[in-house]
Amino acid sequence: MQEDDTANPGMLWVLEGEQLWQQAAGEAGRSCQDCHGAATSMRGVAARYPAFDTGRSRPVDLAGRINICRTGHQRASPLGHEAPDMLALTAFVAHQSRGMPVVPDQDPRIEPFRENGRRIFEQRMGQLDLACSSCHQAHAGNRLGGSAITEGQVNGYPLYRMEWQSLGSLRRRLNNCMIGIRAEPFPEDAPEMVDLELYLTARGAGLPIETPAVRP
Repeated sequence: MQEDDTANPGMLWVLEGEQLWQQAAGEAGRSCQDCHGAATSMRGVAARYPAFDTGRSRPVDLAGRINICRTGHQRASPLGHEAPDMLALTAFVAHQSRGMPVVPDQDPRIEPFRENGRRIFEQRMGQLDLACSSCHQAHAGNRLGGSAITEGQVNGYPLYRMEWQSLGSLRRRLNNCMIGIRAEPFPEDAPEMVDLELYLTARGAGLPIETPAVRP
């Protein structure tokens, strides 16, 4: 299903993102296409995000980069990670890199944030006293409640999850995991989420971008 664009339900969001790419937005009345040209200019972008943003002195994920463009160039309101338009835009932009290997940002300024992501990955939390690594490292390949425990790779996001019957962001999946171990999820704009994504991306270096992936 994932490999067949006519059967992959995530392609509906990619097609919507294509329309949004060409659509003027904000007080500036500019579209993504007005600045970036054809969508092919985005090939390789998703493969290197999250990336360090000098203006913010910290890394941003792909959705964060889109919001920087929205607020700075289009003079439009920022979108949440699970907003329909953001899911469509991130799916469309990431889809341009499908098949390309994940290449984590090597800017030395990013290392403290990636290290913080590793710390979060290994930190036990919640009432069940589990860390991300408790499942996705120590027990990867085993099964839990009939479902396979994966390594927690992130090269397919945003992805269509059968359980959700919808496309969803990595943040949605991370928060689902945190709720599952009875921990308090991070807020929508928590920088820790970007740090964790940085580390997860480094773990998956070299894997091909699959957006929009399809998962159970």
